[in-house]
Amino acid sequence: MVQALKAPEVINPVINPTDISVLTDIESDEPNLDIFPPADIESDEPELESSLHLQQIFLLISCLELCWRERNDYFAAGNLSIYFKPEPNRPAEFRGPDFFMVLGTQKKERKSWVVYHEGGIYPHVIVEILSNSTARVVGVASPLGNRTAKKLLYQNVFRTPNYFWFDPYTLEFQGFHLVEGEYVALEPNEKGHLWSSQLQMCLGIHETKLRYFTTAGDLVLTAEEAWLQERSRADLESQRAEQESQRAEDAIVAVVATIARNEKLVAKLRELNINPEEL
Repeated sequence: MVQALKAPEVINPVINPTDISVLTDIESDEPNLDIFPPADIESDEPELESSLHLQQIFLLISCLELCWRERNDYFAAGNLSIYFKPEPNRPAEFRGPDFFMVLGTQKKERKSWVVYHEGGIYPHVIVEILSNSTARVVGVASPLGNRTAKKLLYQNVFRTPNYFWFDPYTLEFQGFHLVEGEYVALEPNEKGHLWSSQLQMCLGIHETKLRYFTTAGDLVLTAEEAWLQERSRADLESQRAEQESQRAEDAIVAVVATIARNEKLVAKLRELNINPEEL
C-alpha cells in the first residue's frame, strides 16, 4: 500500500492586508463585504488550449490529493479564477492560474477563489502551463511577455512563495521562490528537480509530464500507478509463494524417493542374508 506523504504545515501564509483594507467599515472597523462581489462568484476562465494542458493540470491536482488525502486544511484547483482587489459595486480583478494551491484553509468545493472572502489569503504555490493563448488573457502580445506579466503579478500582488512554469511541448521548466519580496530562480538538484518549500516536495519532469517527487527523489504516484505497483508487488509475492511451495514439494518427493531406494536396498541385502543393521 502506498503511504500518504505528510503535507507541510502552513509556512508564512500570504496575506496582503492592503488589498482588503477597503472592506473595512470606518465606524465599526468590521469588514463590510456586502458591496463587493459575492464569495460564490463564478470562475471566468477560457477553455484549455489542448488535452495536454488538461492532463497536466489533472496530474498535479490528483497526485496532490492522493498524497494529502488525510488532510483537510488546503485547497488545490486548476483553471479557476482568483478574484482580488475589489472595488465597491464593480467586478473584481481576476486571474486564473492553471494550477494553484492554498495552505491553511478548508478543503471544500468552490466556484472560484475570492481573496477578500478568504481572509486575504493568496495562493502559496502557482504553476502555469505555458501556451500561446494565455498571453491574450493577460493582454500582452507574446508568451514571453505573458510570463513576465504574470511573474510580476504573482510577485508583487499575490506574493506567492513558489511559482513555476512548464511548457508541455518544449518541456521548458523553471521555478522561483520569493526572497525579500522578489522572485529568485530555484536551482535544480542533481536530478533536475526544483524544491517547493510550500509543498515540501520537488517538482520535475517525468515522461514529458510535470510531476511531484519526494525528498528522497521518488516519484509521487497517481492512483492508477499505485494500483499497478501494488498489483505487481502482489503478483511477485504470489510467484515467490508458488516457487517456495514447488521447492517444498520437490524436497518431499526427493525424501520419499530416497526412502524408497533405501527400502529396496535393505530388502536386497536381506535376500543376500546380510543384516543391514550390522553394516
